[in-house]
Amino acid sequence: MNKIDIIPAIDIIDGKCVRLSQGDYNSKKVYNEDPLEVAKEFEDHGVKRLHLVDLDGAKAGHIVNYKVLERIAGKTNLIIDFGGGLKTSEDLHIAFESGAQMVTGGSIAVKNTDEFTSWIGQYGAEKIILGADAKDKKIAVTGWLEETDQELIPFIQSYTDKGITKVICTDISKDGMLQGPAIDLYKEILAEMPDLYLVASGGVSNIGDIETLADANIPAVIFGKAIYEGKIDLKELERFL
Repeated sequence: MNKIDIIPAIDIIDGKCVRLSQGDYNSKKVYNEDPLEVAKEFEDHGVKRLHLVDLDGAKAGHIVNYKVLERIAGKTNLIIDFGGGLKTSEDLHIAFESGAQMVTGGSIAVKNTDEFTSWIGQYGAEKIILGADAKDKKIAVTGWLEETDQELIPFIQSYTDKGITKVICTDISKDGMLQGPAIDLYKEILAEMPDLYLVASGGVSNIGDIETLADANIPAVIFGKAIYEGKIDLKELERFL
């Protein structure tokens, strides 16, 4: 089986670990009052990477839950990428100061190209991940509350031209639905940009979905709900780690 990087997600609202379906805040379900507990459990099973999303930040348009980031970074050895509402250099500074090794920029990359491009220049492509969230192959922003007419693949290409090497791509129609990831979409992206560190996100419902992504040579996968709903046992993940 091909290698694939396993990146569990913790989404935060009010300091708690939650999940949404298709980005709808009204579909919020709290899975744990303490995200640190969840992060430690991941680490205990050999997980090395964590995708931490500040959903309050995504809505507010600035970093909110940096204290949660600080606690997880301070009490685990997980490599954390942090996203949600990062709009300014000050937000980035807070995220890195609080222990993030990487940050993900989504809406900012669409709405303020100059700012996002300056981050790539300032911090380097190792630390800046492009968040490309799409519905029907069109980019969506602001916690997916807003669709644009930007085409997904040309959008990603415009940033690989600026030095981006890592992209988290979420197919919104799949996210939180536990109906399988957008394999064909990811294959299409990698056919255009074979060297891209593409992180599949959204729709993973069982261990078989991860195997399918690995077989398709997708470099990495983010998932959360499947773990929280008991569809994937952390023990099952150990063979990928």
